[in-house]
Amino acid sequence: MAKPNTDQQFKEVMAECRELFAKKLHDYGASWRILRPSSLTDQLFIKAKRIRSLEITGQSLVGEGIRPEFIALINYGIVGLIQLDRGYADRVDMTAEQALALYDTHAKEAYELMTRKNHDYGEAWRSMRVSSYTDLILTKIERIKELEDLQGAALVSEGVDANYMDIINYAVFGAIRLQE
Repeated sequence: MAKPNTDQQFKEVMAECRELFAKKLHDYGASWRILRPSSLTDQLFIKAKRIRSLEITGQSLVGEGIRPEFIALINYGIVGLIQLDRGYADRVDMTAEQALALYDTHAKEAYELMTRKNHDYGEAWRSMRVSSYTDLILTKIERIKELEDLQGAALVSEGVDANYMDIINYAVFGAIRLQE
């Protein structure tokens, strides 16, 4: 059996996420532009909590599984990075094409970070349990909440952007593992 190719698998998941993001842009426009940081953090939180609940109970009453929630975390993580760069708006202020260009920029940054970390950590993520990705994502969300509450007055911590990037990458790993 061939060794899994992390770069290829990561790119495939990101292409799947981008396709969904583009379809939602078609349907809703960039309506997420109105989300303030705390609202976006709460959206990430409910997605991650749903994953954890499904992992613990093994039951879904709405018929969707865990993998679609990882996909949502990836897309909301990228939305978070866009919002950090642009700030929130009172109305939709960008076209679908502009939103997709920003999406691509941040997806590329997430991929580049993953390749650097994956090199340094020797693909350790492949030996982790999927539930650990969920717990790490929830931890990152709690860190984001704390950083938001500090209003930029953190002493030594990584910023919100680094936490969004880690959420994206852990969610990609979850999506990959659930597909294997």
